[in-house]
Amino acid sequence: MKKHNILVIATVMLISITTSCKKGYLDQVPNDRLTLDATFNNSTTAVEFLANTYSYLPDEANQQNAPGSNAGVWTGGSSEAEYDWGFVASQNINNGAYDASSSFVSAYWNNYYQGIRSATIFIANIDKVPNLSANLKTQYKAEAKALRAIYYFYLMRIYGPLILLGEQTLAPDAAISTYQLSRSSIDDCVTYISNELDAAAKDLPAKPSNSNTYGRITSGFAQAIKSEALLYAASPLFNGNTDYSTLVNKDGTHLISQTVDVTKWAKAAAATKAFIDTYVPNTYNLYQENDNNGNYSAYLSCRDVMLVDWNSEVIYANTNPNVTTWQYDTTPYHQGFPGEVQGAGSLGATQEMVDAFFMANGKPITDPTSGYMQSGFQNFAAVNQDFPTYTYNQWIGREARFYVDITYNNSEWLDKNAGLFITDLTYHGNSGRNAGQNDYCPTGYIVRKNNPPSDRTQGNRTFVMLRLAEIYLNYAEALNESDPGNPDILKYVNLIRTRAGIPAYGQGVDAPAGQDAVRQAIRRERQIELAFENNRFFDVRRWKIATQTEAGALHGLNINADAPDFYNVVTFETRVFNKKSYLFPIPQTDVNSDTQIVQNTGW
Repeated sequence: MKKHNILVIATVMLISITTSCKKGYLDQVPNDRLTLDATFNNSTTAVEFLANTYSYLPDEANQQNAPGSNAGVWTGGSSEAEYDWGFVASQNINNGAYDASSSFVSAYWNNYYQGIRSATIFIANIDKVPNLSANLKTQYKAEAKALRAIYYFYLMRIYGPLILLGEQTLAPDAAISTYQLSRSSIDDCVTYISNELDAAAKDLPAKPSNSNTYGRITSGFAQAIKSEALLYAASPLFNGNTDYSTLVNKDGTHLISQTVDVTKWAKAAAATKAFIDTYVPNTYNLYQENDNNGNYSAYLSCRDVMLVDWNSEVIYANTNPNVTTWQYDTTPYHQGFPGEVQGAGSLGATQEMVDAFFMANGKPITDPTSGYMQSGFQNFAAVNQDFPTYTYNQWIGREARFYVDITYNNSEWLDKNAGLFITDLTYHGNSGRNAGQNDYCPTGYIVRKNNPPSDRTQGNRTFVMLRLAEIYLNYAEALNESDPGNPDILKYVNLIRTRAGIPAYGQGVDAPAGQDAVRQAIRRERQIELAFENNRFFDVRRWKIATQTEAGALHGLNINADAPDFYNVVTFETRVFNKKSYLFPIPQTDVNSDTQIVQNTGW
């Protein structure tokens, strides 16, 4: 049987998935290929088929092995971070060493279209299943419909305009001439995604009914993705982008609009506000946590929002993530220390990311009144430390999110069960380049976010994919573009700042004045609040600023030296980003086999 491309997959792929997490819904999928009739003649195998459809959701904890398990190249492939190892696919992004024939480029395209096909087959066949209640059939069909739309959205972020298959499930033995399909415009893609998510949401619960149904699609997740799709449609990459004036189907259809339409921002704002009005505070709320003395802790709130399973802020999480891989990548090498605190420390934060964090008074380090000290050292105990350590002044007095997100030299490690350990990132230090050899931090700052204060070898937890803070920032952004000056803009930004323990704008920190200043404030808040959560890669692209943020020199500390030279800022990499890099190319095999597919501009 000949397989021409992803659009005509010959068989339904039923793949196994890891079952390490306790939540249960994705615990099993069939290991054999069954005929469709057999699959949908039994409620057990039909539900397993749906579980397989879920399995295409990305496991972003596994980015060192991207695109395996649909993990993205998004963290190490953005200006916020860098992986040590050359084998990590994000290195190809940073070096511009990829094209339409690259395996990771085709992987996301193929995988998500497989998920789309699986969802469509399920929708077409679930009504045949005996011994399954009508209510469950309706709900499961809605889950599959939402998954299909979500996979389209993930594809759109990566490749831009897509081929929309609708309810088609093309026969595996169809002649090539029967599947010459063209791409739909971004506007048509977003309309389709939005309508499908609206339709699915009507038949989905607002929240899981019990702990056994965590990980299933809810109406909240569906409506959140709808609002995000509309945000992308309004953003400069897809809204009046004349750089894509030649991205035209063979029938003359422009795939990306050539005229800016500000009403798209208003639609995104309305959809996001509708989500907030529907789900906050009864279903979702910003997570907050007190310390052992009963006092509010910005540090614990910002740390544990990523660690406490299904807390009030989580809209959706991956229930079967490879969290031990993420924990290995973000735990320092710690030569000579117990195994539970030893990792690779291979995911390094850039100096650009480190410098983005505010001071504890909510001011940027560039503000001469912020109290930021450029040089010198002193004994300092960060909020998470038990005792002072000799600390570079640049890292003293920063906001709580800095200490949640960054492991810096001479900081105390998170896991204290086996003792108190200090991380030394200088060349001859316990976590430096000399000790780790192939496992070391390439920038002098290790990403700490989403690493629990416990044994790094232990998994059995979820990995947050979408949370309410992102929705708040989406709303502020869309509102600033459609209705500048609306008081809701700073209201929702300030909710994020207050939770982070820094003064709200207008309450100790001067509020930004004017639409552009507010725009920059929102973008910086996103950069900090959503750091290392797979947003920055896409944000700088949809804003069309990636040629400034992703190209040229990126900086870190001098990992090839001991103190004091270790503290010198150096260029660790000169990155490549061209205009064509805003979108991945369409895989060349599909362009070759489907003569109606036009390639993305520049590829």
